[in-house]
Amino acid sequence: MKAIEVHKLNDEEITVELRRLYRRLFDLRSQAVSEKIEDTSQARKVRQDIARLKTERRGRELRAEGAEA
Repeated sequence: MKAIEVHKLNDEEITVELRRLYRRLFDLRSQAVSEKIEDTSQARKVRQDIARLKTERRGRELRAEGAEA
């Protein structure tokens, strides 16, 4: 997921996407333990997507606080 795609999401969509990505990360970790994972870089990509979403969500919170002040 690109940063531009993240900017287009609304707050609810970000929350839903975060839940989906956390579940995907859990599944990838489970596969890694059972040695059934083919592409080990998938976990890194999922963690990066989670970070992008959390960064965007926090940025929106800070902009909202700045607008109130």
